[in-house]
Amino acid sequence: MQLMFHNNFNYESRRSAVYARNGIVAASHPLAAQIGLDVLQHGGNAADAAVATAAALAVVEPTSTGVGGDCFALFFDASKKKVSALNGSGRAPNNLDLEVLAADGFSKLLPSHHVHAVTVPGTVAGWADTLKQFGTMDLADVLTGAIALAEDGSPIAPVIARLWANEEEKIRNASSNGEELLVDGRAPREGELWQNPGLASVLREIADGGPAAFYEGRAGKEIVTVVEALGGKLTHADLQEHHSTFEEPISTSYRGHTIFECPPNGQGLVALIALKIVEQYDFAELSQRSPERLHMLIEAVRLGFAEARAHVADPQHEDVPVEWLLSDTHIADLRSRIDPTSRLDLSQGHDLKVGNDTVYLSTVDGKGNACSFINSNYQGTGTGIVPRGCGFPLQNRGAGFSLDPTHPNALAPKKRPYHTIIPSMITDTNGDLYASFGVMGGWMQPQGHLQVVIGLIEDGLDPQSSLDEPRFCISSDPPHGVVNLEKGLPESTFNGLGERGHDVQWVEGIQRTSVFGKGQVILRNPETGVLIAGSDPRADGYAAAY
Repeated sequence: MQLMFHNNFNYESRRSAVYARNGIVAASHPLAAQIGLDVLQHGGNAADAAVATAAALAVVEPTSTGVGGDCFALFFDASKKKVSALNGSGRAPNNLDLEVLAADGFSKLLPSHHVHAVTVPGTVAGWADTLKQFGTMDLADVLTGAIALAEDGSPIAPVIARLWANEEEKIRNASSNGEELLVDGRAPREGELWQNPGLASVLREIADGGPAAFYEGRAGKEIVTVVEALGGKLTHADLQEHHSTFEEPISTSYRGHTIFECPPNGQGLVALIALKIVEQYDFAELSQRSPERLHMLIEAVRLGFAEARAHVADPQHEDVPVEWLLSDTHIADLRSRIDPTSRLDLSQGHDLKVGNDTVYLSTVDGKGNACSFINSNYQGTGTGIVPRGCGFPLQNRGAGFSLDPTHPNALAPKKRPYHTIIPSMITDTNGDLYASFGVMGGWMQPQGHLQVVIGLIEDGLDPQSSLDEPRFCISSDPPHGVVNLEKGLPESTFNGLGERGHDVQWVEGIQRTSVFGKGQVILRNPETGVLIAGSDPRADGYAAAY
């Protein structure tokens, strides 16, 4: 008998923060978090646990992530007190350029679900490179749990069931193989057992043969076959030539802490600009949840978005002036433009459609190593295109390119697009780990980073309380879009922001998940080694610890 539950999706958390000594994994699905924790308990470090968790999430949350997508990571090495960045994002096909798009009728905007939005999936190489550079285990060890989940099945959690139902039509229509992600032509329902033998076979091939088994093997051939059948330009050479890159993270100081983000082509720059702007404010005078505080935070993040959308691009193709954008002089100029009584009039930027479906996870081991890891298909199941017999969808990251040939982020062969997914990390004044954290969800991510940092550092909230706080999110087209406010903020704040010129609207129920994102936070006390974690109440996950 199928049990039916009636969820109100109010997300009024009653959770306490989770405390532990030996290790914590915080993720958006309990089964995935347990698989990562099992890796820690069997001697793996934070990087090993992160990849194991990410692989499990690819099984239980194909509505957000998978081997057909991209990933990014920040890793804190406790022995060296060093933060390193991995860019696991893919590139545009070598045979795809603006002329090809124009010939196919696309000169203003590339439809987000079109086959031309498929870029090379970077996830599998990103997993392998994370392990090789930072981990202690190999793919065969860390993929065991995900393979078992795919073969034996897992029950569908409530938030994922709702998100999957939203993807039904796209999956059915995107390719001839969409049935592999459906049950009798529909999304699996809450509590139903979901098995994915196609994905299990792909994961086994990766475990046995490494990334080459994916990019040069059966999965790679099926990717090219389905893309070519739909008129796309992705080739075997594009897959075989793919590689991750290791990069120096970008950072800024905030109240004696250092906030780290991955560099462009990601949008972590938005969060750093906003944090640097607001560091000069007296938050004792800007009380929590007040319109005065939210207005200043919103204006700071709007300025950050305006700068990022004008400049962020693949640094291998364009010069991105990160140092200048974060310079004291430039930040002071941006700060001077903010009026505490009225909304800034910012000029319209280029058109860029962004989705809100991603998975973020955080892991910290008993030695204090941490991995802040994010994995995504982009918009839900990405394009929804499924390679035959593989059980995963292909991402639509190409929709993140501009089609304006004069823009730094203009589509070009072998170029990475503007990327929304951004893990984050914080160290303290001694260079020790303070927090590994992230908030997933398209444009929400840098806005979530800003709000979580303010909660942790300014308000002294524990990780769970910082995630429970009601949020704002400029959606649709930041810095120009509507300001969504989460129910739980005072009516006076809604009215006060409206009086300052913001176009505000309330968001409640299940919509909170897609609008305000889903986050994870793990803090570490450097004196005792005690770990403190929280998991977002807007999702199905939790923090697993021992």
